[in-house]
Amino acid sequence: MKNVLVVFNINAGRKQAIKYKKRLLSFLLKRDLSFKIINISMINTIDKTGFDTIIAIGGDGTVSKVIPYIINTDKVLGIIPCGTANLLAAKLGIPANLKDSLNVIDSNNISTIDSIKINDNYGILRFGMGYDADIICKTPQSLKNKFGYFSYFIAGILFALRLKNKKYNLFYNNIHKKVEASCIIIANANNMYKNIVSLSKKSSLTDNLADIFILKTKNPLLFFYEFLRIIFNIKTSNSRAEYFQVSNIKISNTINTAHIDGEKAKVKGDIQISIINNSIKVFSKKHSPIKFALKEQGYIHSK
Repeated sequence: MKNVLVVFNINAGRKQAIKYKKRLLSFLLKRDLSFKIINISMINTIDKTGFDTIIAIGGDGTVSKVIPYIINTDKVLGIIPCGTANLLAAKLGIPANLKDSLNVIDSNNISTIDSIKINDNYGILRFGMGYDADIICKTPQSLKNKFGYFSYFIAGILFALRLKNKKYNLFYNNIHKKVEASCIIIANANNMYKNIVSLSKKSSLTDNLADIFILKTKNPLLFFYEFLRIIFNIKTSNSRAEYFQVSNIKISNTINTAHIDGEKAKVKGDIQISIINNSIKVFSKKHSPIKFALKEQGYIHSK
């Protein structure tokens, strides 16, 4: 780590990113590193050629905006989590505490993980349509500022009371599947709350597979029953929900509001989604090989 680009989201963490930026500045000066600090709104205007490290201060949406500039390069991603959910940080074992997250970067332990491509867009967590997108895209920022991640829980209950099914055509592994679903999620990382709640038994950032979750019911009571099954890790396909894994999948649909890594996205027509194996280098918490494997499989939860 010699030349560092710091990208911060001024609105992240109830504007706590501003405070974190000042602490990171001290961290970089003490190590005599060359660096530049910019707001996320400037990411498209900066020449990123000379930087070997990009540090994102913010949430998953901030990290997602950085991904296109480091994918399949030698640039290393550093994460200072201070967003609403911070799901990628949790998956990588990066603590929410600023001092501890800086220690992860300072340790120089680098992991290589998969990313996800949605048509011409890139992400690292998941792509969601229907109910999942409603929660992410329609939860007011004022509610997120006041309640943090709990705001999604509140919105989730409200939107579950008005689930609607839409027709989708899915194409994968020479299969054409027609479904009526209230929610479709295609995930590279399937953790929904830290590493405690996940939509897959064995979600991994290094397996070259996307975890597919299809919610078929629009009945609120049956939805809450399926949600309890997820909480208690009973994730098997049935008449209400379907689970499977693929490397590539195409979805034919009409115009839908969707999200990519928690950021609103408009999609139209065919959506081609694929996992890009070993495409992102990122600072992560160091684990023994056995512990890391167990953590990736969901048997060990990050604190």
